[in-house]
Amino acid sequence: MQLPGTTLLVIDDDDFARQRISAQLERGGYDVLQANAASDGLEMLTAQRPGLVLCDLHLGNRRGFELVREIIEAAAEIPVIVVSDDGVMTDVVEALRLGASDYLLKPLDDLVVLEHAVQRSLDRSRLRIENQRIRERLERANRELENHLKELRDDQAAGHQVQLNMLPASPWNSGEYRFEHRLIPSLYLSGDFVDYFRVSESQLAFYLADVSGHGSSSAFVTVLLKFMTTRLMYEQRKVEGGGRIEFKPSDVLGHINRSLISCKLGKHVTMLGGVIDEQRQTLTYSIGGHLPLPVMFANGEAHYLQGKGRPVGLFEDAEYQNEVMELPKQFSLALCSDGVLDCLAGTTLKEKEARLPQLFAESHGELRGLLAGLGLDPNKTMPDDISVLVLGRNAE
Repeated sequence: MQLPGTTLLVIDDDDFARQRISAQLERGGYDVLQANAASDGLEMLTAQRPGLVLCDLHLGNRRGFELVREIIEAAAEIPVIVVSDDGVMTDVVEALRLGASDYLLKPLDDLVVLEHAVQRSLDRSRLRIENQRIRERLERANRELENHLKELRDDQAAGHQVQLNMLPASPWNSGEYRFEHRLIPSLYLSGDFVDYFRVSESQLAFYLADVSGHGSSSAFVTVLLKFMTTRLMYEQRKVEGGGRIEFKPSDVLGHINRSLISCKLGKHVTMLGGVIDEQRQTLTYSIGGHLPLPVMFANGEAHYLQGKGRPVGLFEDAEYQNEVMELPKQFSLALCSDGVLDCLAGTTLKEKEARLPQLFAESHGELRGLLAGLGLDPNKTMPDDISVLVLGRNAE
């Protein structure tokens, strides 16, 4: 049903036909403007902006064709119905080519046909206008989305650079020991993190952490981990002085556990941390709910180190134990995030875990060989963050 108030413009130099058409349309609820010449019709079009124009095709010397063209050029959104007293096919084609929405033949004895044609053209026009509005809204939304994505990419690029700057050099040699790592994020930012550093003249510390989740929120926690470990070591040095300090892995995990819980970030971490005492030739390490366990390679064989502990940042009453072992003269130790398990052959977790020491032994305890055995490609998107830290000593 046509809503009242829609304005139509009828242009026809035949007064009887124009008035008859206008009267019928007014009875249908339309407001109708009338013009008996092309120039008057164009003026009304500009001043009144009707919803539809009915135009006689033969306004003297075929002026109607020119008028259709001028109306379309001036107001392409307004539909034009051409009315003619002959049915020459070339005229029909030309009118439609110029942009007319419909073509009717005089005499219009059945004015119901006229109303249907008007309604149909108005409906198509409204649909076209609505589609255009939807396209414009989508284009604006796409532009806004592109701007937000660009901002996000810029933020991620900055965050990625911050993470890279926080990571230690790889490889890094200190005394007899060599440290290497590889970190492959599943997204632009990683929830995995590795670090190693000298604690004192005779102590080296290292850890590998896997923050729950992915992306920016998890990457933010890795910044906190770096800050916490650095701050803890600084405070310990102030207490102990310039010599050997009691930098116990269990204390580090306990400190991080309490700090994460107090921050209320909704994040927890699985961690492996250790301290090498170069004077005593021992390794002290602690486990914070992390799998797989560290893999030790020595004398041509590889095996998991033992240990257990709760995830870090979940349980207020969590306690962490230190495991102490003597270090072989030659060894390699591999720490891996649980994303590595997705790269191992096997249908069960037990089969996958059994495969990791085999690969490490086959690689002779070298990072490059282990990565190759895992089939890791830094340029390939992985389902989970993956990090591998290999440290060791090749004493002659």
